[in-house]
Amino acid sequence: MFYRPAEGHGLPHNPFNAIITPRPIGWISSRGASGDNLAPYSFFNGIAYTPPQVMFASTGRKDSLRNIEETGVFAVNIVEYAARERMNLTSGTYPPDTDEFTLAGVERDECVTIPCPHVRGAPAVLECRVNRIVELLGRDNHLILGEVTGIHLRDDCLVEGRFDVTRFQPLARGGYRDYSVVTEVFEMLRPGQE
Repeated sequence: MFYRPAEGHGLPHNPFNAIITPRPIGWISSRGASGDNLAPYSFFNGIAYTPPQVMFASTGRKDSLRNIEETGVFAVNIVEYAARERMNLTSGTYPPDTDEFTLAGVERDECVTIPCPHVRGAPAVLECRVNRIVELLGRDNHLILGEVTGIHLRDDCLVEGRFDVTRFQPLARGGYRDYSVVTEVFEMLRPGQE
């Protein structure tokens, strides 16, 4: 099968999200005039090492984007399998003054390098300052780029000096209503590495 996205795929469901999978979930926390916000974004990833930088994309001017435009900061909370139901609850569409931390029963702490909340007990948290916000092609698509200014790692996830994802089993987004979880990893050396 081949199709041009502009002409449609002819399938009962759009396959695009199922092709780009698994996608890590950035559980984005922010604070604005209407209060604290917590929402998951699966168009999320790391994009540079030095300085460390991340990106996430939002379709629509959601509370996260409005808060980030207002304050210039956000935190990325890494989602573990055990938090899947609470994360899913925060994905709903709620009025701007809804505190998703409270709604989903998620405890929060204050970030260290930015004025923003983060998920207490998350396996990892990336505190971020906005580098830029880019308007993307299409209707109301936004790319948020941030520099990581502080990193929290949960102690039980550190094994012999390495951050071990099998300790918390990160949740990933697939297509449609699909999710997956990382339960095992393997190593491969690149050519020329020892």
